[in-house]
Amino acid sequence: MTTTQLAAQQITPAHPQPRERTATPAIAFLGTGRMGAPMAANLARAGFTVWAWDRTASHAAALTTDGASAAPRPAEAAAGTGIVITMLADGPATEQAANGPDGFTTAGPGVIWVQMATVGLQWTARLAGIAAAHGMVFVDAPVSGSEEPARAGQLAILASGPDWLHETLAPVFAALGRATVWLGRAGNGTKAKLVLNNWLANTAETTAESLTFAHRLGLDPTVIVDLLESNPLGSPWAIDKARRMLAGDFTPAFALKHALKDAELAAQGAQASGTTLALTETLLPRWRRAAAGHADDDVAAIYTTP
Repeated sequence: MTTTQLAAQQITPAHPQPRERTATPAIAFLGTGRMGAPMAANLARAGFTVWAWDRTASHAAALTTDGASAAPRPAEAAAGTGIVITMLADGPATEQAANGPDGFTTAGPGVIWVQMATVGLQWTARLAGIAAAHGMVFVDAPVSGSEEPARAGQLAILASGPDWLHETLAPVFAALGRATVWLGRAGNGTKAKLVLNNWLANTAETTAESLTFAHRLGLDPTVIVDLLESNPLGSPWAIDKARRMLAGDFTPAFALKHALKDAELAAQGAQASGTTLALTETLLPRWRRAAAGHADDDVAAIYTTP
C-alpha cells in the first residue's frame, strides 16, 4: 500500500500487570462492532499485538480466533500499549471509554491515540482536548469505506496529526487500508470525512429519487440503471445501491442509522462553517422517517420511504 501525503494548512480501577512496550507498539483497539471488528482482526493477522475491547464483551472475545486478546475494560486494554485506536459509535461513547471510571487515558503520557470513528467537528475537538490533558498524542484519522472494504483491508484513511507520526503509523494504516492521505493538523481528517459523507448522502438520495421518478413516468427503473452503468454518470457505488434498492436487498453494508448520523454531522459542520447544505438539509426528515423502521438496514432502504 502507498501512503500519499498532501500538503495542507496546519489547522480508575487498578491496572493488570503492565505489558512491556516494544519497538512495534502493542495496540489497544476499542470498538469492535461491524467496522471495528474486521479492522482489529486485520491488525492482529498482520502481526501486531492487539488488545480489543467493546461494550459488548462477546464482540471483543470473538477476535481471539484472529490472534487478538480481549480486555474487560478500556483501561486494561490500553495498559502497556503504545497506540490506542478508537472506533466507537459516536462522540459520547468515545469520551466514556477515554475518561470514564475505567477509561484508557490511564495508559499515560506519550501514548498515541488514533481516533478513527466519525464523530463530527465538535467532538473531534473535545476528544483532542482530552488527549492533550493526559499527555497523549492525538491523531484524527476517520476512514472512508464500509464493512466489505474494512474486511478486505481496503479502507481509505483520512489521517491528520503531527508529521513525525507518519512513519510510526504507516505499518498500522497499511494493515487497515489501501491508501492513507495525510491532511495536516488533527481535525482536518474529520473535515474531509464530512465532505465525503455529504457527497455519499446526496448520491444515495439522488439514486432513490431517480428510480422513483422513472417508475412514476412509466419506465422500467432497471433499464435506467443499465443506461447509467453504461456511461460516466453512473458511479459503481450508485449503481450498486440502485440495484439493491430495486431488489429490496437491504443487507447492511452501510447501515442507515450510521448514514443518517453522518449526514446530520455534515449538516452541523456546514452550519458551524457558515455554509448551508441545502440538499442534505432537505433529505434529513425523510431519512429520519426511514430510519424509524430500517435503522439497521443498508442505506439503500431509503428507497422504501416516500
